[in-house]
Amino acid sequence: MPQPGEAFEMMPSGEASQPQPSAEDSFLDLFAEALEGLDGPVRRQFLQQFFRTIAQIDLTETQSNEYWDRILQRRRELVDNLGKRVSLKTAMVEVLASMVEGLASTNFLRVPVLIEYDEFKKLQINAATDALTGLYNRRLFDEYCDKELNRAKRHGQHLAVVILDLQGLKGVNDRHGHLHGDQVLQLAATTLHKTLRASDFAFRLGGDEFALLLPQTEPEQAVTLCRRLRAQYQSDVHPLKLDSAVTLDFGIAVHPLDGDQKGQLMDVADKRLYASRGTPLRSPRPLVFPLESHNPPEAPTPPSPSSPKTISAPAPEASLDPSPATPSENRKWERVSLAGTKAHAILTDVGRRTAAVIDLSTGGVALLLDDAEDVPMQFSAVLHVPILRPVQVVLRKTYALRTENGRMRVGSSFVS
Repeated sequence: MPQPGEAFEMMPSGEASQPQPSAEDSFLDLFAEALEGLDGPVRRQFLQQFFRTIAQIDLTETQSNEYWDRILQRRRELVDNLGKRVSLKTAMVEVLASMVEGLASTNFLRVPVLIEYDEFKKLQINAATDALTGLYNRRLFDEYCDKELNRAKRHGQHLAVVILDLQGLKGVNDRHGHLHGDQVLQLAATTLHKTLRASDFAFRLGGDEFALLLPQTEPEQAVTLCRRLRAQYQSDVHPLKLDSAVTLDFGIAVHPLDGDQKGQLMDVADKRLYASRGTPLRSPRPLVFPLESHNPPEAPTPPSPSSPKTISAPAPEASLDPSPATPSENRKWERVSLAGTKAHAILTDVGRRTAAVIDLSTGGVALLLDDAEDVPMQFSAVLHVPILRPVQVVLRKTYALRTENGRMRVGSSFVS
């Protein structure tokens, strides 16, 4: 193959030699290829900017997308009719010149002829990201949420939608100025980037509000991740030595448990976010997750410094993580989700019944049974957990909630 700028030395018999494409034509080919990788709304927005830049024509986003499709179609027609390569510029001049009254094809693309490649990349990035934080913007959130929700429905998977906001940002702006407020917002974005998993998506919706999409994430996993985010952010913001406290509050909704439409999930997550601030708003229905033991004062010895971080326990009908944990609150231990594994418990005091182990923590265990009416307040069990040897324990029942499929979820704390 010839290198750029070189002519073909030989052509197959019967074919006329075709000139090498110009720099403009090569750029437009690159442009068309890059557009194929853009999502719908971003593609339309960028095309609007593109036509405005190269032709000084103001089109709507929908018109821009339609004209571009017509340009591609016209190019294919010309190639079929002429039997040789036709530049995108030729098709573009023909299509737009026929649609814009008074526009002569001879002076089309006059000033400027093309945008620079660096400017092209800059427009592409600006169309999809928030300028201050570098996170994806609200526009992309709407598109990605629809896409991930459809994927979750198709494959029967969970999708967690998280709404976060910076509680206390206004106080920072008022006491320290908006430059510090911007720094706090940027720091939140940095925390999200370094804490989230590769499969997760982070967005800035506007103001002090952010959003996350967590594919294939169950409620317990979403809560654990968000608590880790909040703790990491508190650590990251501490060196700023702000007079005003700033926290990263969150509300979580999970498909399909809380709905199968974007609007439903956003509404549930938003209400849980407000509930986490201590307002009267509550979740639209009692939750069956996350459900863990409520450790009494005399329960197991407090964890050592090497033990997992502890967090406050929600009431059965509270929203996910109803309030940020503080050092003075009664706390509970982080759980390890065992859903989907072969973990189980044999209840030796209840006819040696077998119950699935849903999650396990230093403070207790959550079990799933068909019926829990005959389970006493205190009972013995043998836990069978992957990797570990079977262990005999005494448990105290702390709650029993019926799940949507009619089974009972029983939370219990370790007595011994």
